[in-house]
Amino acid sequence: MSAAATPRVVELTSPFTRFAGRLLVGVGYEVVLAEPPEGHPDRQEDPVGFAHWHAGKRSVTVPGPPELRRLLAGADILLDGTPDGADTTGLDHLVHVRVTPFGLVGPRSHWQGTDLVVAALGGMLAQVGDPDGPPLHLPENQAEHLAGVNAAIAALLGLRACRRGPGQLADVSAQACVAAALEAGTLAYLHEDRVPPRPGHVHPLVPHGLFRAADGHLGGGLGGSPRMWDALLDWLCEQGAQADLTEPRWQDPVERKKHQEYVFKVVQDFAGTWPKAEFAERAQDRKLPWAAVDVPAELPDNPQLVARGFFTEVDGRTDLGFPFAFPEGRRITALTVPAAGADQKLLAARRPVSVGEGDSARPALDGVRVLDLTWVLAGPYCTKVLADHGADVIKVESAGRPDPTRFAPFMHLSRGPHTDPDTNGYFNEVNRNKRSIALDTRTDDGVAVLRDLVASADVLVENFSATVMTRLGLGWDTLREINPRLVYVSMSGMGHTGPRAGWVSYADTVSASSGLTGLTGWGPGDVVGVIYGHGDIVAGLQGALATVAALEHRERTGRGQHIDLSQLEAIAAHLGTSLLTSARSPIGNTHPVWSPQGVYRSLGADNWLAVSVRSDEEWAALCRVIGRPDLAATADRRRHSALVDEAIGAWTRTLPADLAAELLQQQGVPAGAVQDGRQLVEHDPQLRARGFYVRMAHPAAGAFLHEGPPIRLTRTPGSVRTPAPLLGADTEEVLREVAGYSPERLRYLYDAGVLR
Repeated sequence: MSAAATPRVVELTSPFTRFAGRLLVGVGYEVVLAEPPEGHPDRQEDPVGFAHWHAGKRSVTVPGPPELRRLLAGADILLDGTPDGADTTGLDHLVHVRVTPFGLVGPRSHWQGTDLVVAALGGMLAQVGDPDGPPLHLPENQAEHLAGVNAAIAALLGLRACRRGPGQLADVSAQACVAAALEAGTLAYLHEDRVPPRPGHVHPLVPHGLFRAADGHLGGGLGGSPRMWDALLDWLCEQGAQADLTEPRWQDPVERKKHQEYVFKVVQDFAGTWPKAEFAERAQDRKLPWAAVDVPAELPDNPQLVARGFFTEVDGRTDLGFPFAFPEGRRITALTVPAAGADQKLLAARRPVSVGEGDSARPALDGVRVLDLTWVLAGPYCTKVLADHGADVIKVESAGRPDPTRFAPFMHLSRGPHTDPDTNGYFNEVNRNKRSIALDTRTDDGVAVLRDLVASADVLVENFSATVMTRLGLGWDTLREINPRLVYVSMSGMGHTGPRAGWVSYADTVSASSGLTGLTGWGPGDVVGVIYGHGDIVAGLQGALATVAALEHRERTGRGQHIDLSQLEAIAAHLGTSLLTSARSPIGNTHPVWSPQGVYRSLGADNWLAVSVRSDEEWAALCRVIGRPDLAATADRRRHSALVDEAIGAWTRTLPADLAAELLQQQGVPAGAVQDGRQLVEHDPQLRARGFYVRMAHPAAGAFLHEGPPIRLTRTPGSVRTPAPLLGADTEEVLREVAGYSPERLRYLYDAGVLR
């Protein structure tokens, strides 16, 4: 590891690594873009995209392998998106992060992958779109973004592990990153033997969806608590729009779920008369989770993003900022795009590096204690990543604030009764490798226990609304008095500051505000939206990145810090070049440059094939495979897209999607079947070869498959080691070991009802 204070990263860029490099710029690392002597092709072919991805980096032109090795000799991390990988033999200090579409091992490791194809084979496309229509691509390269944030996490985990051993290779499969980010997509199959249809405009579990407003769309719904239903009903009654929803039967959440289509129609009739912004503001005044669906071009007018200084200036143009302010609240306000070779002096300068002592194979976060006050998905997903890589994650559960993924029937994924808090597959997936204590934090004694745990923790993560911790008497000023080295990561929907800090947020409403929902659809006015918890998972991954970055910062400075992560900012940072290009409407499954790109029906019920063609060579190969060599000479295949799509569709309808993909991939054409949860688990040979799904026995739910870590570190691997804990199973053990409580103190707390 480098003796210098700021780690150095060399980036051999690709669509699957460029976001990782951008994120590492955001945490203050020195990122050096290694370019060919003539400069990266995107400088001329896509200057706007190049500016977004590479502003803030340094540039060195590298004529050949000797110069690259000289550069790597003084680097700490190599972000490597090249197909064959750079030769790092003998560079034992280096964390070499290989990011590829399908990973380095397995029968499909050589397959060509674009964002669309990886999203199809990873399961994302099967979760978006109408049930009776084609699967729909999420905009702005979400599969690439997921690979990028996982690669950045892998880089920092490797860097941390270097303190007690040499560098190592990190194998990041973009497909596995997508397959690990589907919320309940695969879990419904694993725990209930069912494959949910594409949800259209309605969330498959919670009573939320996309609604029309007078001037656009809204994200929202009935909320997740009786209070929210009552508040919404009161509002309807005030406006005379309640229909028959005041009848006693509608007080039963099961009845509302059973007849959700009717309830939604009543709400839609009401919402459709309002301008989207006014409706959202009136709803939030009542603490109801609604948000206007905006497009990226509207984001610079978002008062919350403006007040928190989210945006950054790139060579004089307003661009999206970073997912969180770092370190210690620093915001990057301006970045410059480097000229090709502007930093050639780095090739000549010697930079000392060292190899960590020992060769420990312990997980990278072994010895780190995390106090997990999170619930539902965003926060638990963050702490899941930390736990998978060795952190001792103590989940603090409260009878006064029960996790809906343990207790809410509509979120319960199980073959057994939906009333057992220990058998929910949703909870058990994102809380494996953790310990659980049951603590009533509504009491002074309960808060005192929490303070004692904080004193010996390295990290505290919570995703409550902005004021909860302060009301508990545990705001940041108090936390750092208790433990100055604490890394405190808060993950509220809007952040702890700003005019909308108090807004109630769910994943779908955050996606609505971020611009992602507004770009998910088939064309102007035809918005379908992203309904599942993609925003929660993005926030969780960014929370994990922030945590590991803060632990590294603490190693160099000795200081803890508060990272005020806004889930809105986290997902907005995954919108790529959309702000620089002023993207205003969806483009379906097409690509702004490549043609053809689309999703085509194949043999069988609801079977589909994703295809991307990036060059004339790939187009000629596709024409040969489908038996239409006459089309290869088509001068402007984008202008003749109807003819092209008809020819491809006529061929794909006669073949199973997997076979069609094989035939195209054999000729170097990116293609892949659209896979749902069952196909991922049962049929995907690449995930099987990588051992992605891991069987683990749970004491209450029995044995089932878990989604494994998508990051594979060769020396300090993460893993699924233990099943999710039973509610409160580790209360005594944790309080004895961590807080040093005596049997008498424990008995008092049990008798007082503070512990369960």
